[in-house]
Amino acid sequence: MPRSTSAPARNKRKKKIFKAAKGYFGGRKNLYKTAKDAVEKGWEHAYRDRKKKKRNFRRLWIARINAAVREHDLSYSRFINGLKEAGVELDRKALADLAVRNPDAFGAVVDRAKEGLAAKAS
Repeated sequence: MPRSTSAPARNKRKKKIFKAAKGYFGGRKNLYKTAKDAVEKGWEHAYRDRKKKKRNFRRLWIARINAAVREHDLSYSRFINGLKEAGVELDRKALADLAVRNPDAFGAVVDRAKEGLAAKAS
């Protein structure tokens, strides 16, 4: 019976790592052990940062909404509360986009939020 080796599988594994390490500097692109460590670390960062990206965008949207709402003499938290009371179901991404691209429409949304707050108070 012919001898079996792991060479094809090993070469395929190495090829995958070296392809992923393309563009790395020094031994990180052409020494297998170093390249494997660098690539795996990169995959860890990529996984983690895909989750972080969502947090960062939400923070950006909140900052933009807060800045736009303060021009209308309202705080962010009271604005969001007013929207909930008024039954307006716009997410933060849409609100931030409105605040940046269409301030007049955002002003109308702020007025709705103020109405909602007034209705809650009375």
